[in-house]
Amino acid sequence: MSMNLLDDYGWLERTSPPERPGFLWRRKRVTGDKLGASLYELPPGESTFPYHYSLGNDELLVVVTGHPTLRSPDGERELEPGDCVLFPSGPRGAHQVTNHSDEPARLLLVSSFVLPRGAVQVDSGKVMLRWGTGADERLWFRSDDAVDYWEGETTP
Repeated sequence: MSMNLLDDYGWLERTSPPERPGFLWRRKRVTGDKLGASLYELPPGESTFPYHYSLGNDELLVVVTGHPTLRSPDGERELEPGDCVLFPSGPRGAHQVTNHSDEPARLLLVSSFVLPRGAVQVDSGKVMLRWGTGADERLWFRSDDAVDYWEGETTP
């Protein structure tokens, strides 16, 4: 499998998550058993995903074109073509990329592809659990709905 970061061929139809204003983009993808890479083209005014961090995999962002803004635990900063940023698993890897510029931006996101894995959407207090590659093999939960370890269990 291969992709070209600069051509206009191979863009996939969006299936998951569904499109929503503020989070519109197109994507090309290359994946293996343990490593995945997606090229996103982010129009002006759009973001990749809600502010989140992953559990169980690391991510690497490479800015191919444009000047997107990165939100991280350290605050916000504008990125430039060629910038590479590592998002480690856990809270210190929290991130969101938004294109505040007037031109589209292309971003390569590479991640270890370990299943099962999770993610935390910090602003909304949601947790995602993913156990497979299909769109129906992941679920989101509000962290406020957490229960005690013994909730619903009975003694033998």
